[in-house]
Amino acid sequence: MNIVVCVKYVPDATADRQFEQDKTVDRDGVDGLLSELDEYAVEQALQLKEKAESPEDVKVIALTVAPEAGVDAVRKALQMGADSGVHVADEAIAGSDAIATSLVLAKAIEKIGDVDLVMCGMASTDGSMSVVPAMLAERLDLPQVTLASVIETQGDQVRVKRDGDVATEVIGATMPLVMSVTDQTGEARYPSFKGIMAAKKKPLETYTLSDLGVDAGDVGLSVAWTEVQDTTARPPRSAGEIVTDEDGSGASALVDFLASKKFI
Repeated sequence: MNIVVCVKYVPDATADRQFEQDKTVDRDGVDGLLSELDEYAVEQALQLKEKAESPEDVKVIALTVAPEAGVDAVRKALQMGADSGVHVADEAIAGSDAIATSLVLAKAIEKIGDVDLVMCGMASTDGSMSVVPAMLAERLDLPQVTLASVIETQGDQVRVKRDGDVATEVIGATMPLVMSVTDQTGEARYPSFKGIMAAKKKPLETYTLSDLGVDAGDVGLSVAWTEVQDTTARPPRSAGEIVTDEDGSGASALVDFLASKKFI
């Protein structure tokens, strides 16, 4: 059984993130890391491997489409316990939207071959579109089970719990399929020292667009279906308001403040 986990290299949310002149995110001038939401997908893939009757027969492959520095996202997945990694890197990919990204991911998955399960996080922490899993399912001609909060498997059968705004659904499917998981599936593990050292010896392949048979004219900012029209810098944090309670009116002042902000 082969499980491909799609992981994304994103700017650190705690850093001072900026945009380039072409309105794309500056990924060179800020530290990056494996998207936190994708860590849940890696964790669930590893748990499926550990719970299998023959864990040694289950291979977890971390896949990313990213610039050169983005290989760190794959390395983090390898440190967590993934068996191997694939990094698709090509300058022509820069500025690609979800449609082009799903194309490259699908071609990479097809090149890996014999994949039973494709796992994704519920969204990326930089784009938050949540559409790549559905696009992958369409491109790979596979069923999709998205936003799973609980996962159970038996053989090639999968059952998931899916929590919506007004109801909870239990969905069954048969592999091969594409699945996305939410941050309610359980905390992702931290890489151990043993895992960090072992990751250095695990296979890591690098593909270009030509390796995947993708035309450079089908990806990149110039052919993106979506466009950022404008950006506004985050305003500086304003000074807080101090309420004194010398005459016993502090509680009323606090209530008035919360009401003015519509917190109550």
